[in-house]
Amino acid sequence: MGRSLTPARKTRKATRKPAKSGTSSGKRAVAHRHAGKPDFAVNPASAAVSAGASKSIRTYRQAMDYLAAQVNYERRPPTAKQRAAFTLGRMKRLMADLGNPHKSFRSVHITGTKGKGSTATMLYHMLRNNGMNVGLYTSPHIMDVRERIVVNDDKIPEAALTRYIARIADLSRHYGADKPTYFEILTAAGFLYFRDKKVEIAVVEVGMGGRLDATNVLRPEVCGITSISYDHMAQLGNTLEEIAEEKAGIFKEKVPVISAPQPKNVKATLRKVAERVGCPLLFEGDEIEFSYRFESSRVAGPQARICITTATSHFDHLPVPLVGEHQAINCGLAVGLLDQLKANGLKIDEEASIAGLAKVSLEGRMEMLCDEPRVLADGAHNAASIDALMRAIGQNITCDSTVVIFGCCADKDVTGMLRLIQNGADKVIFTRINSPRSADPAELAAAFVELSGRMAQTAPNLATALEIAEKAVTREDLICITGSFYLVSEAKAHFATHPHRAKSGALAF
Repeated sequence: MGRSLTPARKTRKATRKPAKSGTSSGKRAVAHRHAGKPDFAVNPASAAVSAGASKSIRTYRQAMDYLAAQVNYERRPPTAKQRAAFTLGRMKRLMADLGNPHKSFRSVHITGTKGKGSTATMLYHMLRNNGMNVGLYTSPHIMDVRERIVVNDDKIPEAALTRYIARIADLSRHYGADKPTYFEILTAAGFLYFRDKKVEIAVVEVGMGGRLDATNVLRPEVCGITSISYDHMAQLGNTLEEIAEEKAGIFKEKVPVISAPQPKNVKATLRKVAERVGCPLLFEGDEIEFSYRFESSRVAGPQARICITTATSHFDHLPVPLVGEHQAINCGLAVGLLDQLKANGLKIDEEASIAGLAKVSLEGRMEMLCDEPRVLADGAHNAASIDALMRAIGQNITCDSTVVIFGCCADKDVTGMLRLIQNGADKVIFTRINSPRSADPAELAAAFVELSGRMAQTAPNLATALEIAEKAVTREDLICITGSFYLVSEAKAHFATHPHRAKSGALAF
């Protein structure tokens, strides 16, 4: 058996002195509050700053409380009625009131169902290694909301984010009941930061969908579409064609679009929208020659390599920095987007780009959190990504058995995910995630038993699930935590002080 998975509890009682007005104690307070905790856990109901009290935003803690008090569709998705009333009008007004910061930099806009963050991160690192001043906007975050807004490898400083939120809050007082949402505020803050840092180009990931997403105020150099599958059906549609139509809402006239390989019906939908909008559309595997293969060595371990040929470039046996067959496809898309930027006039050096790709690591995707016993976390949260995860584990990790700790949002394709978990899991423990959208563990277990005919266990929380898992594994086994980024966030917080956790992003074989 490995060491206990539960970090030792701190016994020293913390003391707190009253803060003096105008001191930096507010900053110290928020550092204590968020230490080792994901800020997914901020409860909007407990926010100390009301939605309109912008004049009181002087510290980072106050900014976070204000942000938490706003409508957050990541925690509670919009109803069909709310969705029907959506427009980009509020975001466009906010941009205009802020001086249209999104028009001050070039951009790449990436949508899709799975792989958006991975593709965006790989493209960002290739651009960054070409010596450019580059911004990156992604979501959701794992531990710290500032992870979403990055320039030249550094998260946005607390002081800058506080300043932008205070400014947006001040403007919002004049918007009446139609105030910017959580995601709109962060998107606007990101664009302000990119403008103030004078970024040359920003890689921007869509939050959800595309057509009505706050990021869709951009007019990018090129758009990217990752693999499209079933997710957010209540908001985007119940068929792949409907979902694809929403994603294609980011298409702009004469702006090139590069897409990952897609199912036949999705491809037809995307081509129809592209023709209607008037934009060129290129697919990996069709207009862009693309292939990948796996190889393994004692030194490097399992690794995917891609070959990709565009109108202007050829990359042969390019190593993929992230693990899994799906990441080979994402890497191909990132390279295709890079090549389109080159065609648009950006100075791109292929050798520098390849070297930049080698620097990529990504939290919450096939991330080993502990090495004794081995604990892996992955934010897979729909059927397609669970399938990719199970395949990636089978192809890249040698283990006698796999214990899966699973928790998800109730509004996801639960049945689809459960069907695929049984393909790679020897034992499953269902738990609750830290979200009001959490599925009930007992209901998950009952559904799994009905689908698979196999037994499953439940746990009220992640810590208890880990205790159960530890008793079931040896050094040759693997514990996999998946189903939601909320659960990954909790797992990373749990292991933050664990003495045997592996280096972030690294896999131990």
